[in-house]
Amino acid sequence: MAAKFLGQFLLEKGAITREQLLAALDAQQASNPLLGELAEQRGLLTATQARRINERQRAEDRRFGDIAVEMGLLDAAQVDALVAAQKAQRKLFGEILIEQGTLTRDELEAELAAHQADRDDAIRAVELHTAGHALGDVAGAAIETCARLFPRILGTPAMVSKLVESAADLDDCDVTAHVRIESERPLVVALACGRETMRRIGCAFLSIGPGECDAELALDALGELVNVLMGYVVRDALPADASYRAAPPSSLLPATQLLADGALAVALHSKLGPFVLLVGR
Repeated sequence: MAAKFLGQFLLEKGAITREQLLAALDAQQASNPLLGELAEQRGLLTATQARRINERQRAEDRRFGDIAVEMGLLDAAQVDALVAAQKAQRKLFGEILIEQGTLTRDELEAELAAHQADRDDAIRAVELHTAGHALGDVAGAAIETCARLFPRILGTPAMVSKLVESAADLDDCDVTAHVRIESERPLVVALACGRETMRRIGCAFLSIGPGECDAELALDALGELVNVLMGYVVRDALPADASYRAAPPSSLLPATQLLADGALAVALHSKLGPFVLLVGR
């Protein structure tokens, strides 16, 4: 069983068409501006200032508003007003489908229940597998970090989809970036995906347009994203007094080799595309 975002779930069931999915996604994105975008629109921050805050978010597990206040760029009242404005504009995907006449409320409620059951099954399967794995704690920390960081630094949630149990599940993963640390408990963390997903991740991570992000730059961005991810995994999963030495990001080790060497691999979905998280020794 593979969990999916609600829109993809409904599309594959035939409950909505591709055109209806895209229209709802466009409406949802328009209803959910980032705090930095709202601050720019209101003249509270310049684009450069918002970008500086976002850059700190990549390195620090903290909220946009907290960093802006610490930097002296916004005060607490301004942050509260921006958060309230963001919440007031935000619309749920399902509510948009009702507004656009795609589903009735009763149809939506039934589909939401089926979708939640699908997600619960996928998450339970991953939890059961990782609980009995030597790298289960580290993998769990990495999954939680992806869920927490992706919305902040890439503008999209990341959701567990399924376990990756064979090389066949990696057929669409053309590129893999990994970071290795040497310590008493050596550790490798990697992200694998297709080239189009890599390009989208690169654009989101670097806050640039597709025309500015070639394959080399996108691969560098993917490696730096893994580097950030590894930093949080080390903090959350390794002993506080552990000594370790981290190697720079590399793309020389394919995901299939990591899996063959015993890495624990989990497929995740994001709105930038599917990817695989691998944790190994």
